[in-house]
Amino acid sequence: MKLINIGFGNIVSSERLVAVVSPESAPIKRMIQEARDRSMLIDATYGRRTRAVIIMDSDHVVLSAVQPSTVANRLNNNDEAIAEEEEEEDE
Repeated sequence: MKLINIGFGNIVSSERLVAVVSPESAPIKRMIQEARDRSMLIDATYGRRTRAVIIMDSDHVVLSAVQPSTVANRLNNNDEAIAEEEEEEDE
């Protein structure tokens, strides 16, 4: 299982991650409100401004205070680190 740090020590499973989007658009704001109404919203911002909205395959919506590009970079770096570990094991 691959885990991604989404800020302030909070971690989500990369295997369950569907999308990382910016919270600016009206459809995303509606999605956040609907998730809040269904009790499927996880606020991991620690009171800071929401900069990334993470949509999970379980229908949970996670709010993060780090930029979507930062989450994506952490996801990519995690994948590269795992690939390197697998190559080392093969040798």
